[in-house]
Amino acid sequence: MGCFCAVPEEFYCEVLLLDESKLTLTTQQQGIKKSTKGSIVLDHVFRHINLVEIDYFGLRYCDRSHQTYWLDPAKTLAEHKELINTGPPYTLYFGIKFYAEDPCKLKEEITRYQFFLQVKQDVLQGRLPCPVNIAAQLGAYAMQSELGDYDPYKHTAGYVSEYRFVPDQKEELEEAIERIHKTLM
Repeated sequence: MGCFCAVPEEFYCEVLLLDESKLTLTTQQQGIKKSTKGSIVLDHVFRHINLVEIDYFGLRYCDRSHQTYWLDPAKTLAEHKELINTGPPYTLYFGIKFYAEDPCKLKEEITRYQFFLQVKQDVLQGRLPCPVNIAAQLGAYAMQSELGDYDPYKHTAGYVSEYRFVPDQKEELEEAIERIHKTLM
């Protein structure tokens, strides 16, 4: 005779953010359960990041065969069968679900920063291919964002090689990024 036990409500999840940090969501800490709606999980992430312009963002997850799905805010976590079958622990990935038609209309600095991180990650992982000249320009902007203005006393030759911008990064690209970074102010 089979046992018909209820599915445990316990939930333990790591959300990987665009800045490569992790946010842990659990039943014990945030009260997240399998019966919790996706919108509540999203709200926890948005509050953690201090994100106001939330319509562009979502949480995605992969099933066991690496198929990607977006978390539906209207469904409970338990209704996301592909997610539930992967854990515990569960892994969600925060990211841009919809790009702004005109990025200049994004009001909040944190929103623009999240867009920057998403594009940077997409280029690095090869999901967003770009020509070398554009990669050099984007890399220089990333250096400006990370390090500020070029300073010959702090930024010695080859300093760009400590950073990754494209999947198969070559020295020529790093030199181009360095040249462009020197001109930005």
